[in-house]
Amino acid sequence: MSGDAAPGLAAASVASRRLPPVAEVAVVSIALMLAGGIYLAAHLPGRPSLAVPVATLAAGAAVTVADLLLLSRIKPFAWPVFFQVFRWGLVAYLVIAGVLGYVFIHDHTPGATLAVLVATLAVFAADVPLILAFTVARYQRPGE
Repeated sequence: MSGDAAPGLAAASVASRRLPPVAEVAVVSIALMLAGGIYLAAHLPGRPSLAVPVATLAAGAAVTVADLLLLSRIKPFAWPVFFQVFRWGLVAYLVIAGVLGYVFIHDHTPGATLAVLVATLAVFAADVPLILAFTVARYQRPGE
């Protein structure tokens, strides 16, 4: 009977660990990327002002870097699981970002606008796999 209780207690302790809000911070970055992307898309095919999209891109990229710093300080953590999920999620989202980038190129989006959109897609393509990987790895026992 005591052997059955030990895995349950270990699972409960893994689930109740206090970790930094990595997923929540990444969602803030995604919201910034979406706001900038929607602003740009609403003004296409003309030449929109790039001040708002560049500001949201810079803020979102800074939030993502801060999130990576928060993540790097977690010890112990199920890093092998994290990197496995992150790697495959990144592959999927790079394909999605590539297709969207192709659409923007095919629609003859002007150069500066295209650069901001591609950079926005790059940050977005990193944030979503980060959320997926963190959410999976946080419930694994470190060292598995």
